[in-house]
Amino acid sequence: MARIGKRMKELKSKVDRDKVYPLEDALELLGELKGAKFDESVDLALRLGVDPRKSDQMVRGAVSLPHGTGRSVRVLVFAKGEKEKEAEEAGADFVGAEDLIQKIQGGWLEFDKAIATPDMMGQVSKLGKILGPRGMMPNPKVGTVTMEVARAIRELKGGRVEFKIDKGANIQCSIGKFSFGKDKLKDNLIALVEAVVKAKPDTAKGAYIKTATVSTTMGPGIKLDAGALRELVK
Repeated sequence: MARIGKRMKELKSKVDRDKVYPLEDALELLGELKGAKFDESVDLALRLGVDPRKSDQMVRGAVSLPHGTGRSVRVLVFAKGEKEKEAEEAGADFVGAEDLIQKIQGGWLEFDKAIATPDMMGQVSKLGKILGPRGMMPNPKVGTVTMEVARAIRELKGGRVEFKIDKGANIQCSIGKFSFGKDKLKDNLIALVEAVVKAKPDTAKGAYIKTATVSTTMGPGIKLDAGALRELVK
């Protein structure tokens, strides 16, 4: 425990907490902050200039990262008939209907993402209290309630991430793994920021991206130049 604390202290000493870093410099510095023996995830955190209490200022969406997330995603599909067969052929990890609903109601949650065909949503809605708080509920706004089941499966397994603001108007998403290196992380970061900007509500006023921070799982946050990010994705 003391060894972990010492390593974290060393990592923090490399980052100037009062400095706002240009993107290239931040990713260069990130490459020096290896804090664990495993391949850490790299996250981007954004604070937006919106009011989450207002329904017309909700920010939500999804984006397929150019280089994926580096994570294996277990996909469950609620479907029947031909769409059930399509899901199996497309590589879904779990496919079913009432049987899966009952299994989840019994406490089983051994999957990461869920897709449903529209005709299944009447029954799948019973799982709202279980899947909703975990961010696993199929939703048409992010493309997980669809008849294009095979495409949705490929996107989720290929590095598609969903984002949604929390009560503090923050978004936090993985943009890949430490091992990706600077260039791939930059591509993924820009793709995510572009998607968030595209999802900007018409009613949002003033600076939309207020702050931005990039970090590894075990490392300190590096503040990014939010103004430069805004210019980058215009």
